[in-house]
Amino acid sequence: MIETPYLLFLGDAPDMLAAKVAIGIRDWRPENAVGQISLPGCGADLGITEMTLQEGLDAGAKTLVVGVANRGGVISDTWKEVLLKAIEMGYDIASGLHNLLSDEGDLVAAALMHGRTLHDVRIPSVQYPIANGVKRTGKRCLAVGTDCSAGKMYTAMAMDAEMQKRGLKSTFRATGQTGILITGSGVPLDAVIADFMAGAVEYLTPDNDADHWDFIEGQGSLFHVSYSGVTMALVHGGQPDALILCHEPTRTHMRGLPGYSLPSLQDLRDVALQLARVANPDCVVAGISINTQHLSDDEATAYCAKVEEEMGLPTIDPYRHGAGRLVDALAAI
Repeated sequence: MIETPYLLFLGDAPDMLAAKVAIGIRDWRPENAVGQISLPGCGADLGITEMTLQEGLDAGAKTLVVGVANRGGVISDTWKEVLLKAIEMGYDIASGLHNLLSDEGDLVAAALMHGRTLHDVRIPSVQYPIANGVKRTGKRCLAVGTDCSAGKMYTAMAMDAEMQKRGLKSTFRATGQTGILITGSGVPLDAVIADFMAGAVEYLTPDNDADHWDFIEGQGSLFHVSYSGVTMALVHGGQPDALILCHEPTRTHMRGLPGYSLPSLQDLRDVALQLARVANPDCVVAGISINTQHLSDDEATAYCAKVEEEMGLPTIDPYRHGAGRLVDALAAI
């Protein structure tokens, strides 16, 4: 188990999107985030107390969490200076990067010397099966996006929280490092061998009560040439009964791909639904989630209303406006 609370390490993240792991913990488990620590030039700020390593310890922090999901997941030498000092001072370290802590000899040696623990969240802990496509009992909802980092996890968590609030049966199923650090369990899907990814999603979302909803954390985008494979595994392995389309309207290009523009919501609906119906012919698109963090209240309201009129589906920002209307849409399925 990863000991809480956390001090969230932002490193030299170039922007807020790069710090999405830390942001997710701040927003969904604020009681576990005592503060943040960043390097000079960092472009991310969580709006919580900036601390030194010593101040974090004084505030009760037990684990330094690498809160950055940079492209390629690399631990730089500059970062390592902080991580080594943290281990020496008594912190455990947790990371969801592809560059594993356990592959860094100096970090492993320091942890052994000082009796600390390195937690690599992105190491699969189960030998997953190959998907068999057999229909499972219970219901499943998957958020799919026009791009990466468009609000898929927040949508799933907000819908699960609304279901729980209503006394209904639901579970948030984490598939990435942020969700796993927030909830304490899940499948690090993009670290699973490709042949077993869909099977891992089947494993994660087993048979359940007929009125129970699994809210599956989305990953990547079917339209993102770097990460579409993990999305496909979720679409087929998850066998969703409902899809929620997710979109961030201020993007000028795909995340990390300046030469690629975003698809339309209509294209996302058509492609995702066709692929989802390969595994579940009864799948429907239930609603649309708009990430309006860069819009004013009036702009957000107007944009959601415009999309709803165009698409004929309930359209909201579930984090800003609440997930009620999206949960309501599931009742008709």
